[in-house]
Amino acid sequence: MSAARLARGADVALATVAAPATAFALHLGVLTLAAIKHRRSGRYPLALPALPLPTLVVVVPAHNEQAGITATLASLLALDYPAELRRVLVVADNCTDATAERAAATGADVLVRTDAVHRGKGYALGAGFREALLNPAVAAVVVVDADTLVEPNLLTSAAAALSRGERAMQADYRVRDPLQSWRTTLMEIAFSAMHTVRNEGREHLNLSVGLRGNGMVFSREALDACPYSSFGLVEDIEYAGGLAAAGIRVAYLADSTVRGDMPASSEAASTQRVRWEEGRRRLRKQAVGPLLSAAVRHRSVMMADTAIELGGPPLARVALPLVGTAVAAFGLGRYFHITRWSAAVAGVGLASLTGHVATAWSRSGTGWAGLGALARVPSYAAWKISLKGSSRSVDSWVRTTRSEEKVAV
Repeated sequence: MSAARLARGADVALATVAAPATAFALHLGVLTLAAIKHRRSGRYPLALPALPLPTLVVVVPAHNEQAGITATLASLLALDYPAELRRVLVVADNCTDATAERAAATGADVLVRTDAVHRGKGYALGAGFREALLNPAVAAVVVVDADTLVEPNLLTSAAAALSRGERAMQADYRVRDPLQSWRTTLMEIAFSAMHTVRNEGREHLNLSVGLRGNGMVFSREALDACPYSSFGLVEDIEYAGGLAAAGIRVAYLADSTVRGDMPASSEAASTQRVRWEEGRRRLRKQAVGPLLSAAVRHRSVMMADTAIELGGPPLARVALPLVGTAVAAFGLGRYFHITRWSAAVAGVGLASLTGHVATAWSRSGTGWAGLGALARVPSYAAWKISLKGSSRSVDSWVRTTRSEEKVAV
């Protein structure tokens, strides 16, 4: 077999390897273009709810959060919403510190939960939802993590969406102190990509924006139609799949942002990343196939998009085969005069991915610090790969060290 013929075969093989990553990158590219169009459409005035206002309960799941719970509750108790129509409920789950006492001292209601077997954020949320909905007047529950500061209009924005008939919602979720370290800066750009750009695109296309674990809103109707039973490591993503399977769209609350504290140290970031990655791996095995089957049966673009989001790889794993293919294609073109299909496939994927990341960086507002953090992506990706195989002890709710407690990168 001639060398040119071998080169053509290698070119086709490389294009085949790059094709899945390019397909996912094109999916992100479509969402990015829709997000840009959505932003230019001017659909961002502060939404005002219809009267009368609904009764809402903010559920705060907390495990050993005595260090930051007071600031979070001060933020929640200052919400611009009638006091008689809102309740803040802290679920102190298996705490061994003063979380419950400090929460009670702010005036918030506290539900103390002790269960050595059924541990985790999902169980805490389930207990909080049951307690909140005992009051028949409650129209919806709002989930805010115990390390989070919220904008004053969070409940007003949720009430406006409820008055439009939305049954589940997700606020914009960003990093509380994005310039704390290069890790938090990089996470802010990642959150801008996942939580802002993709959500804007999905909202423009009338798709479900999914759930991000913080700043979530569930109406009583949604919880009745899709009872909460998500107790895995990524309970938010798990429940988002359940809502999609039930045909319930998660709407985007673009006019309100919640900002959660993120780990700045490598040790704390490792603990959090292992938990997230292992949870997503388990969920891919359990949920993506059935959701894709349901999407075909119901001819639902929303379900298909949710399945793609659940099964999609991290951006670093999308970029790796595309860059590798582009380099190999350059080598083929240098030594053989052949049509390089692999270069075309990888080029399209890299262009889509670059546009997505550039838009996210622009929306993040991190400026030069963000560009510096993006320059660390290769080492960050290598660090993430090194965490594989470290997931054997992530089934319990282990509190992650926050940025204000330890900063050492």
